[in-house]
This record gives sequence, C-alpha cells and structure tokens, in this order.
Amino acid sequence: MGFFDNVLLGFQVTLSPSNLFFCFIGVLVGTLIGVLPGIGPIGTIALLLPATFKATPASSIIMLAGIAYGAMYGGSTTSILVNIPGEAASIITCLDGHQMARQGRAGPALGIAAWGSFIGGSLSVIALMFIATPLPRLLFALARLNTLP
Repeated sequence: MGFFDNVLLGFQVTLSPSNLFFCFIGVLVGTLIGVLPGIGPIGTIALLLPATFKATPASSIIMLAGIAYGAMYGGSTTSILVNIPGEAASIITCLDGHQMARQGRAGPALGIAAWGSFIGGSLSVIALMFIATPLPRLLFALARLNTLP
C-alpha cells in the first residue's frame, strides 16, 4: 500500500458516522470538563478513559483525541472569561483574551481562540501525517550510526 492508499483508508475510518459521533461526544465532553480550572487535557483524558472501554480501538482513539482537543479549547474559555488559565498552555491567552473580554469583546476573543485551535490542530495533524512514515526510518538510521560494532 502506498502513502495515499493509507491516507484514504484513514479518512474512510475517520469519517464513518459512528466515529464522527465518538469525535463529537469527545470534543463536547472534553470542552465541558476542560473549562474547569486546573483540569487540563491530561487530567480530562485520565478522567474519561473508562468511557472508551466498550468502544472499538479506532473509535476509542478518535474519542480520546477529541477529548484532548476539546479540553485544550475549554482551558482557553476560562482564561478569556475569568482570567484563570485551565492549564499551562492557556496562560498567554489570559493576557490578551481577558483584556478583550473586559472591553466587551468576549465573543470575538472566544471565536479567535476556537479558530486558532482548529487551524493549529488541523495543520499539526497534517504535518504528523507526512512526517510519521519517514521519521522512524531516519531515527533508525541515526541509531545505527551511533552504535559500536
């Protein structure tokens, strides 16, 4: 199988209605729990891991990824509205986002955070898709160069 065959298979698995439902539920619940200050994406995944035990492996991973992305966005909500970062990654959002909220522009601040999260997450997944295949080969070749005979 070539690279594009694997990409098409990935889209076929990901875009099935049941997996899209698992992703939607993961993002929704991850966002709701990620809004709680102090509970970041790692804590949210740890809390919701048992919810994936009865699902298929692909659906579980898709749901856990949705939980992680939802929790990251949920942390920016508390940073913007109440100036309390949900996790370390949301500290910078407190600086600009909360100032916008104090000026009556909380909606645009939340929208910018949502679009930024979507675009950054999408670009990182696309980059990972292209890097995931050659990276192990490169690391294996580098490891062979550093070994003693």
